[in-house]
Amino acid sequence: MLAEISVFPMDKGGSGLSEYVAEAVKIIQDSGLDYEVHALGTLVEGPGDDVFNLIKKLHAATAKRSKRVAMNIKIDDKVGMTGLMRKKVESVDRKLNER
Repeated sequence: MLAEISVFPMDKGGSGLSEYVAEAVKIIQDSGLDYEVHALGTLVEGPGDDVFNLIKKLHAATAKRSKRVAMNIKIDDKVGMTGLMRKKVESVDRKLNER
C-alpha cells in the first residue's frame, strides 16, 4: 500500500508547524516503513495493516498536543505490488525521456 499522509494541529503553529512535522516524521521513521518526506506531506509504503496502524499513531500523537487535528490521506492499494513509490516516478521519467 502506498499512502500520502499529512497530519497537523489546527490550533497551533502561527508562523510554522515544523516542530509537529518533525515529531510525525520520527514516528514514521520508527515504523520501519519506507517513506519520503515532501513539502506538503509524506509518502509511506508498506503492508496495509502497517500503514493504517501508522496513521492511527500519527493521529494519536498529534491529538495529545492539540485539541483539533487535521489529516489528509491518499491511498493507492495495488494488490501484489511493492516498490510503487519509486516505480511510479521512474515510469514517468522514462516517458519524459522518450520525448
